[in-house]
Amino acid sequence: MKTHLKMAALAAAMTVGTALAAEELRLSHQWSNQDVRHQVAQMVADQVAAADVDLDITIFGSRSLFAPREQYNPLSRGRLDMTILPLSYAGGQRPAYNLTLMPGLIRNHEHAARLIESPFMAALEEIMAEDDVMVLVHGYLAGGFVGVDGCITSPEDVAGLQTRAAGRAFEEMLAGAGASIASMASSELYSALQTGVLDAANTSSSSFVSYRIYEQVECYTPAADVALWFMYQPLLMNKSVFEGLNEEQQAALLEAAANAQAFYFEEAVLQDAQSEEVFREAGVEIARMTDEDFAAWQALAQETSYANFVENTPNGQDLLDMALSVE
Repeated sequence: MKTHLKMAALAAAMTVGTALAAEELRLSHQWSNQDVRHQVAQMVADQVAAADVDLDITIFGSRSLFAPREQYNPLSRGRLDMTILPLSYAGGQRPAYNLTLMPGLIRNHEHAARLIESPFMAALEEIMAEDDVMVLVHGYLAGGFVGVDGCITSPEDVAGLQTRAAGRAFEEMLAGAGASIASMASSELYSALQTGVLDAANTSSSSFVSYRIYEQVECYTPAADVALWFMYQPLLMNKSVFEGLNEEQQAALLEAAANAQAFYFEEAVLQDAQSEEVFREAGVEIARMTDEDFAAWQALAQETSYANFVENTPNGQDLLDMALSVE
């Protein structure tokens, strides 16, 4: 009898222990813990933990779990639970994703927000679902141009310049404007501008500041009311892993993601303004891109980047038209 009671008590204890064991998810990204993308991930992890639904998210930043461009496949295959990354990194596997780093599709952050809610983004999410991937947090970050000897606002301004662009589509467009292209990481911009390897460059607002590019240039064209460079960088999750969570865990995750997405939008706008202030205080001239400039770049992109995308992407014209239809 006593033995039976002991076994029953042990079984009950094991059942309780199993119920209390928290599900653990692994989230990978490439940035430091000061970066806004890490802050988005940490916000989701903290709010899910505070919801007390037996769900823990462990963040592996600074490339500590997977190389930056090698995160999408492990996510799709269930070897990774979550990641925040530029979706265009997976453009080799899914050419449609290259539209998320395409010149002239987005003119400002409000426009980006409308694109996120559009049939275009829904179409991209359908493609992700085929890879067992879903979006938790949408987000676009913006960028601009710098020039060593002058300002860059229109296509004519880059003719004859040795230029670095962020993304192949931007390289194609700038080459179409008469620029010579030098491909390199953002971390190499400072030295290249300092030594005369580059005359101009294009990258994100945050990279311009973090790599102190204001020390090597005469003019900065930041993302403002009109901008050319926008890059989609969402927080993604393996779809099957999400569906395997219980209802409380899913609800907590979605609520945290909604809060993080609002924060992401606000911070993206703030980063552009802060970068402009940093360059201005460093004595760098600030230029503005006009609606006419944007239209000229977009017309050039139609002949170069857009044409190449459509030629090399299944259903490319339909996807491009959906994106361009968002006003």
